Amino acid sequence: MTLTEFKKSLAEQQPPPVAVLLQALWYDARGDWEKAHAIAQEVNTKDGSWIHAYLHRKEGDHFNAQYWYTRANRALPKIDLDEEWNFIVKELLS
Repeated sequence: MTLTEFKKSLAEQQPPPVAVLLQALWYDARGDWEKAHAIAQEVNTKDGSWIHAYLHRKEGDHFNAQYWYTRANRALPKIDLDEEWNFIVKELLS
């Protein structure tokens, strides 16, 4: 699946058959931050921490976001949230 195909799937009622962390980003893009967060916090990997960090950054909780970026071994990004979302999706699709 490509980023373009993933974005097109946002018009559907259910996420495409992708990995659970991509489903979290799908729900986030559709405005369901709570569902996305519930998924991300259950995945105890660096990628799970990365998405968890992104979600808290989006929420505006920068202290909590920094904690999760550290757990993901990533720096707080200097790009906007849309760019980060695209970057994460591309990374997870590859």
